[in-house]
Amino acid sequence: MKNIFKKEIAQEVIDRINKLSPDSKRVWGKMSAAQMLAHLNIQYEVVYESEKFPKPNAFVRFMLKTFVKNKVVGPKPFPRNGRTAPYFVVEDDKDFEKEKSRLIAYITKTQENGVEVLLPKETKSFGKLTAEEWNNLFYKHLDHHLAQFGV
Repeated sequence: MKNIFKKEIAQEVIDRINKLSPDSKRVWGKMSAAQMLAHLNIQYEVVYESEKFPKPNAFVRFMLKTFVKNKVVGPKPFPRNGRTAPYFVVEDDKDFEKEKSRLIAYITKTQENGVEVLLPKETKSFGKLTAEEWNNLFYKHLDHHLAQFGV
């Protein structure tokens, strides 16, 4: 899997984002391009603004770590039309340019800070992640949804 923490890979992803427009058509799924960008931003909000999101109770966290974690942070691509956590669902209209700018800023911030900044962090759902798992978490999700819109 490509390493989103490398400047050239982060730029490659940003270039793909810049190929999108508010009218970009999806290949599968239900989200508009603006909703998809907002959906991707939530992943970064969970990491950088975690106080906005509730911590799962011990049982749910155990289930997530046991049955979901490897699907999310492992190397296998996401399937089309897969299920997502409720707080990742975006159903309302979003401002395309605002969401696009936010996402590019998050990608840039994450790449510039490097994975070392994230290694001490503990995710609310999966606990601590390795450098490879952090990369997979970010890159795989971005790649999946950009492919959803053909870029």
